[in-house]
Amino acid sequence: MAADLLGPAEIRDLAARLGVAPTKRLGQNFVHDPNTVRRIVTTAGLTGDDVALEVGPGLGSLTLALLPVAAHVHAVEIDPTLAAALPDTAARHAGPHAARLTVHHADALRITGAELTDPAPTALVANLPYNVAVPVVLHLLAVLPSLRHGLVMVQKEVADRLVAGPGSKVYGIPSVKLAWYAHARAAGKVPPNVFWPVPNVDSGLVAFTRREPPRADVPREQVFAVVDAAFAQRRKTLRAALAGWAGGADRAAAALTAAGVDPGARGESLTVEQFAAVAASARGGTSAAQ
Repeated sequence: MAADLLGPAEIRDLAARLGVAPTKRLGQNFVHDPNTVRRIVTTAGLTGDDVALEVGPGLGSLTLALLPVAAHVHAVEIDPTLAAALPDTAARHAGPHAARLTVHHADALRITGAELTDPAPTALVANLPYNVAVPVVLHLLAVLPSLRHGLVMVQKEVADRLVAGPGSKVYGIPSVKLAWYAHARAAGKVPPNVFWPVPNVDSGLVAFTRREPPRADVPREQVFAVVDAAFAQRRKTLRAALAGWAGGADRAAAALTAAGVDPGARGESLTVEQFAAVAASARGGTSAAQ
C-alpha cells in the first residue's frame, strides 16, 4: 500500500492548521510535489531492509514516501510544532506504515548515535536545510557508522562542492571531508518550483556510498586539520598554507615531501588520500599534528 502523498494544497492546509510559516532561520523550504519525493526515494535505492534517517522532515512530504519503502524511518526535526505533528500526519496518510516512524525532536548537529538506535539507521535520505547541509552530513557520517549510503537534496552550489574532485574550482573542504567517508556523485537537479516558499536557487541531489577511510593509521581529526589549514589560504602554496599547522614553513615542506607531495602545490590539487599521507607523515614530527 502506497502512502497518500501531500500536494501543494495539502501542504498549505496543514501549515495553516498548525500555524506554521516557513522560516529562513531554520532553512525551511517544504517540498510540495509528489513526483519529486517519489524521485528522491527511487534514486536513494532503498531496500526493504534499510532503516532511513530523515533530517528536517518538516510537514512530512518525504516522510510519507519513505514509510512504505523502508523497514523503519527515524525523522529528526528541530521545530517542536512540526515534530509533534508528524506522527499524526503519518497516521492520516500512511496507514499501517505509520508504525514504522520514530520522530526525534532534536538538533541533527548535536544528535548522537546512542539516540538513533533500535534499529540503527542505514541510509540518510533528506531534503536538508540549506544553511546546515554540509555540517549535518559530515556529523551524521561521523557519529553513525551504521550509515551505509544516502541521498540528500541540497542547494545546487553545495551539491557541486560535495561531489567535486581535485582540480575543480569548487573543490574544497566539503569535497575532501565527504570523500574521507564516502564515494559521492551528483544524482540530478531539482527546480525551485517544487518548494514552498520558492527558493531563488536550484537544488541538487547528492548520492553517496560509505567506504573505508583512506588511511587507518592516522586519526580523522588530524587529517581534517590539514585540510582546514590548506584551504584557509587556498591561493597559497601548501608550504605556506600549512606553516601554521606544522610549526613553520620548513617543517610543512618536510612533511609534504615525506608524503610525496610537492610543497609548491596547492590544496585544491590534492586527493583525500594525499591529505591523509601528509597528516601521517607529520605524526610525531610536529606538535600541531598531535
